[in-house]
Amino acid sequence: MTKFAYAGVTVEGDQVQGTQRGSTLSDVQLALYDQGLRDLQVTEKKNILQYEISGPRIKLADVMHLSRQMAAFLNAGLPILDAVKTIGAETDNSSVRRMMAEIEEGLRTGERFADCLDAHPKAFPPFYRGIVRSAELTGELDTVLKRLAIYLERDLEARRKIKAASIYPAVIAAMSVVTVLVLAIYVLPKFKSFFASLDAKLPLPTRMLLWFTDFISAWWPAVVGGAVLIVVGYILIGRFDKTRYHRDKFWLSVPIVGDTIQYALVERFCRVLASMVGAGVNLPEALRVATDSLRNLVYIRGLDGVSEAMLEGQGLATPLARTKLFPGTATQMLRVGEETGSLDTQLEVTAEYYEVELDYKIKRLTSLFEPAVIIFMGLIVGFVAVALVSAMYGVFNQVKV
Repeated sequence: MTKFAYAGVTVEGDQVQGTQRGSTLSDVQLALYDQGLRDLQVTEKKNILQYEISGPRIKLADVMHLSRQMAAFLNAGLPILDAVKTIGAETDNSSVRRMMAEIEEGLRTGERFADCLDAHPKAFPPFYRGIVRSAELTGELDTVLKRLAIYLERDLEARRKIKAASIYPAVIAAMSVVTVLVLAIYVLPKFKSFFASLDAKLPLPTRMLLWFTDFISAWWPAVVGGAVLIVVGYILIGRFDKTRYHRDKFWLSVPIVGDTIQYALVERFCRVLASMVGAGVNLPEALRVATDSLRNLVYIRGLDGVSEAMLEGQGLATPLARTKLFPGTATQMLRVGEETGSLDTQLEVTAEYYEVELDYKIKRLTSLFEPAVIIFMGLIVGFVAVALVSAMYGVFNQVKV
């Protein structure tokens, strides 16, 4: 039996709340209704152990797989209720299984599939739910779910490429930090005692190195605290629109990095917009959802007036070009789509073009970042080596004299 929390109104008009055990959500709602409660709001109540073990762990890959399965089942003629039940029973992910059970329960009570998805906004992005809602009205749910699965697969592949490209530089950077810490904490203090016992004058590089060691040893809590404050500060920047806007604008202005971010945003915008237009969503609504999916305030604010200009008869490509956020190639390709009446196809072509360009940008960024990290690490190790060797050579000459 599962515990549910409820809130409702009695026949006398008093508001009440409490908990009720039952097998399913509908069973609990029916039992409370029999008790004379109305305007019910019933939710499953989880204990701490459930939150830790079976918390929301529905990844984008899970959504992609269930979209593909749903498309295959519906295309084969299986009713949507049976498709949802089958996917929930076969999955190994407890969170997906519980989510599909809730969707099944909603379908049994007469809700549309899109309405059931609205109850899980963390698993299904707004554009996904908007496309599904339009597909249900046009009767093309199986085709649209298949297209959504393809889009999510491409999105996942792009994220994998970015992660794979950043692994090697991240490892090198981590090794650089570890090298500095080992030298500062374990190696250099022993050399300091040795040099002090000889009472010799040390060269400047060695004195700088020993000063750095003393500083780290004496002020390491402040150094760690400062690093934590920087990380926390960067996170807080993203919490407020004003500071987040300046952060996004800064990254877009960084050479090479900014171009990579721009191509990623253009590719995502065109891909989402193509999926929604192809599913029959009206262009203003599709534009709004595609804009929100970018999560970049510079682009979100820059695209605010595009929908209004489009409704005034200016089309899509011209207002986009006016924002100066899209490369000329992208706006030109979209203009061709508008003139030929194949905007959804041209959006897909544009997205594929910038997907290829994004791969090139990522490789270029990685090819520049890797040598920079290696050179930085080499300079650190080289400086330490020069400082120690010059000190040993200087001490040897002084003792010899």
